[in-house]
Amino acid sequence: MIRKVVIVVWAMLVCTQAYAAHPLITDDTGTQGKGKTQLEFIAEYEHDSEDGVTTNSLTVPTLPVLSYGLTDAVDLVLGLSYQSVRTKEGGESVRERGISDTSVEVKWRFYENDGLSFALKPGVTLPTGDDDKGLGAGRITYGIFLIGTKEMKPLVFHLNTGYRRNENKVDERKDVWHASLATEVEVVKDLRAVMNIGIERNPDRTSHVDPAFVLGGFIFSLSESIDIDAGIKGGLNKPEADYALLTGITVKF
Repeated sequence: MIRKVVIVVWAMLVCTQAYAAHPLITDDTGTQGKGKTQLEFIAEYEHDSEDGVTTNSLTVPTLPVLSYGLTDAVDLVLGLSYQSVRTKEGGESVRERGISDTSVEVKWRFYENDGLSFALKPGVTLPTGDDDKGLGAGRITYGIFLIGTKEMKPLVFHLNTGYRRNENKVDERKDVWHASLATEVEVVKDLRAVMNIGIERNPDRTSHVDPAFVLGGFIFSLSESIDIDAGIKGGLNKPEADYALLTGITVKF
């Protein structure tokens, strides 16, 4: 039972990694610009309790999330994280930790006009995590996202729809879809409030309820090249974790 819960928790964590402007899950169409680089140092703590099973997980970067501008409209995005998952059921406790699967994505902004822009973001994950410990799929997965951004000052909206072919060795669903919406508003100079809502098909074959979330947070710009952020994510139904705390630092150069 505990083993199964660990695997499901891993799937929920990995499916929601879109490497958006942290703490948002929903990505935007922005790119770095040719030859420019962005590093994201992010950490997330998640807690869930259901049917006598309590799961706590911590995700921190093994390496920072790297975005590099191949052209003004195309970014290469690389991500690799370390995960520590502890699950308790009755008097039994299981803890698994190690690196997760590696993600490789390309974001291409193919349309931009009058505050409206669209981008495509195909990507793959490489099986660098230990699937026997529930830290990876054990196989290469792939997918693609359609991203839309609309600027309506002082608000900015982002919409994501996507599909992932979840090839795996842990008996999960192989077809996973995602839909989410986010908004940003500048509260005062250099401080943005962000909100996010989304839903994704549950990779757990035994569940027919898809996890849904709501998120709120802030992004503060220390300078043109450094942002710090914090947010809290709450589950809107049982398959989603009860809550998650998110924080990060973004550096551009």
